[in-house]
Amino acid sequence: MIYKCVKYFIILFFCFGFGISLAQAKTEEPTFQETLSKKISADLTLKINGDEYKLTSTEISRWIKEKTDLAVVPGYSSEIENGHYCAYKKSILCALSFGLKNEFQIKKSSAISLDESLMEKYVADLARTANKDAEDAKFKIEDGKVSAFSLDKKGIKLNEEKSLEVLVKYFKEGAISDTLALPYENITPQINIDSVDNMGITELIGEGRSNFRGSPKNRIFNIKVATSRYDGVLIKPGEEFSFVRVLGEVDGEHGYLPELVIKKDKTEPEFGGGICQVSTTAFRAAINSGLEITARRNHAYPVAYYNPQGMDATVYVPRPDLKFKNDTPNYILIQTKIEGTELIFDFYGTSDGRQTEVIGPKVIEKNPDGSMKTTFTQKVADKNGNLIREDVFNSSYDSPSKYPHPGTTSDVLTQKPNGWSDREWKDYKNAHGL
Repeated sequence: MIYKCVKYFIILFFCFGFGISLAQAKTEEPTFQETLSKKISADLTLKINGDEYKLTSTEISRWIKEKTDLAVVPGYSSEIENGHYCAYKKSILCALSFGLKNEFQIKKSSAISLDESLMEKYVADLARTANKDAEDAKFKIEDGKVSAFSLDKKGIKLNEEKSLEVLVKYFKEGAISDTLALPYENITPQINIDSVDNMGITELIGEGRSNFRGSPKNRIFNIKVATSRYDGVLIKPGEEFSFVRVLGEVDGEHGYLPELVIKKDKTEPEFGGGICQVSTTAFRAAINSGLEITARRNHAYPVAYYNPQGMDATVYVPRPDLKFKNDTPNYILIQTKIEGTELIFDFYGTSDGRQTEVIGPKVIEKNPDGSMKTTFTQKVADKNGNLIREDVFNSSYDSPSKYPHPGTTSDVLTQKPNGWSDREWKDYKNAHGL
């Protein structure tokens, strides 16, 4: 009975003493854990080059790791009474020596740390959203002179390593704030409006044409969207031009509508159907300009839009791609236009006197099932008539019957394809008057 009274008196004494400690703490500076607790309970706005990105408290809480432990601390007085302390520690030595320890000397400790691997992943994801490519100035030919119609724009790239350091430092040391600026780097465009006079763009060096007569509305729409990507594009001397790189993403978010494309062993609807009309026209302009073709593939079967057969170029992100090299001494400026149902690519630059001869295309084999083989030759000579290059382009086309259209053998769908939403199907039917 006396033992219990003394025990309760000790408990009251320590409770009273603990209360005094709390009262005194209110006048002291907040601890690291108190400060961190406030930081992780509120959203944080991250600023990158004037743009703001919200870092939510929910995301921050995922980065926090807390580890708790119990320890016997001689001279420490606590309310914790734990007769199972040694079982918690899982130690035989503890069991042998704990009898000599005071059960009121058990102290609970809590260590809070940041999971920097999760923070690093967040910064990488943020960079993919915040990074912006530099945009070169775009030009046009007007009254025989080159002028800018699109100004150059600087790009930005988030410095991921330093941004991670800033975030870690903020949560470990920094004062409480609702905004935090992250370091980034400016990316300077390669071509600006001041460089136009030094580009040597003086004349038309080649042209490509194709006709999309009979195309459905969605296909025409996609041709116009894709064509606009290339109007005003400049190709540096010695640069290998990639059609897919300039094209970028092909989906509904980038302005394309669903239309038929040749894919694997069938013809099926997909966003961007009709883009090959654009790549085919660009290919013909490069051929007629006497440029070196470094990558080109023909379509799987003959397509009427690309007559004459044998001078087409199919593309699909990320491959196959259409590539050619600007092996002239100056810049090449691409100009595009649509006249009626004819698509035109004009290449402007400075002639180095080269002479280009295109022999063909001609059909060398044609079968009853529609399959065929074609060929044409590009011969390029310098200003003195010396042969620079002679490239032969052979194309082999399968029978169109091997690539059935969904719902019907015509170019218009009659059934909603799998994977299409009701809205996509409605838009398609409206475009085709169904």
